[in-house]
Amino acid sequence: MALKALEIKAFQPTSKAYRKSDEKGLYLEIRPNGSKLWFLKYRVEGKEKRLGLGSYPDVTLADARKARDSARAQIQAGRDPLFERKMEKIEKRIGAGNTFQSVAEDFIQTKMVANAKAESTITKARWFLSHLTPAIGKRPIAEIEPAELLAALRKIENRGHHETASRTRNFASRVFRHGVATARCKTDPAALLEGALASPIVKHHAAIIEPGPLGEFLRAIDDFTGGPIVKLAMQLSSHLFLRPGELRQGRWAEVNWDAAHWTIPADRTKLRRPHSVPLSRQALALLRELEQHSGGFELMFIGQRSHLRPMSGNAINQAFRRMGYGGDVVTAHGLRSTASTLLNESGKWSADAIERALAHGHSDKVRGIYARGQHWDERVQMAQWWSDYLDQVKAGGEVVLFNMKQETG
Repeated sequence: MALKALEIKAFQPTSKAYRKSDEKGLYLEIRPNGSKLWFLKYRVEGKEKRLGLGSYPDVTLADARKARDSARAQIQAGRDPLFERKMEKIEKRIGAGNTFQSVAEDFIQTKMVANAKAESTITKARWFLSHLTPAIGKRPIAEIEPAELLAALRKIENRGHHETASRTRNFASRVFRHGVATARCKTDPAALLEGALASPIVKHHAAIIEPGPLGEFLRAIDDFTGGPIVKLAMQLSSHLFLRPGELRQGRWAEVNWDAAHWTIPADRTKLRRPHSVPLSRQALALLRELEQHSGGFELMFIGQRSHLRPMSGNAINQAFRRMGYGGDVVTAHGLRSTASTLLNESGKWSADAIERALAHGHSDKVRGIYARGQHWDERVQMAQWWSDYLDQVKAGGEVVLFNMKQETG
């Protein structure tokens, strides 16, 4: 028989606890100390369980019936309300000590540092985190709403840094997904913001792709009066196809003089795998000259203040500016585009050999598997041809890039 609100007030404690049933498994337990507690009795997989629903009068009869109906709905859906409650408590306990910043630091440590990601990658991740820390760093990660994250990203965007805002959102998304995987939050609010930010304008690295201007540029490098190590870095950047960071952090132990190649270890490459570079006669000569300046140290391109650190990441670009070449004309990274464009236009080399020389990955996974041979012999020939070609344009000689077949009448 269903309980009534007035009779609940009249129930008095006895020397033993006793129960008064309502309906659908709900009952009130009156204990010797006078407390009156609501419980729901139910069965899951044949096992009887009981779920506490609170104490009277804080939880009224009407409230208890609503809680009962909600729990019964969970049971009907195949879920155990007692188990669900335990999981909620665990999540709250875990979440209370997990701010966005602490989860982000854990993500960086376990997914980047522990996996030996490049130092530049780790530094960049912490830079993205620094943009988010003031707004949401101390917030429990499980409580962060999309609007909070959007407000932090808007501040970056409003400064005109659209690319940074977009990449910061991507970083945040990876942190939230790490939080989901480690039971510290349930959703990724950053994913819901895809499309909410202004699309960044894609900017390609400035590059010289005409033989005449390229020759003038190479002559300007030879006439550079700054430090010899920076000058040699610029010259080698032209002959090799390395990314600026791969070049300037080079170590002498990586150079095989007899086999004429330089192998960049996996922890310094973008694709996280070793990358070997054939060395032309010109490149070897430049390295021998560089050896006179830094051969007694581990690093090839030592910094101005200490031989324990490589030269500045912006040293080459700054030298270009001193030579009168603006960032809209040429960049250190843009020299890779110069090589890629002119090598492809020459018609002499396979696209795969050029891509392997540039250490690019394959969007086609099957093609990537069959490209592992690296086209080494072709790349050796291509490296020497490229250095000879640079010497020719630097000398102001006539250069014919294309393999043109003479038509016969």
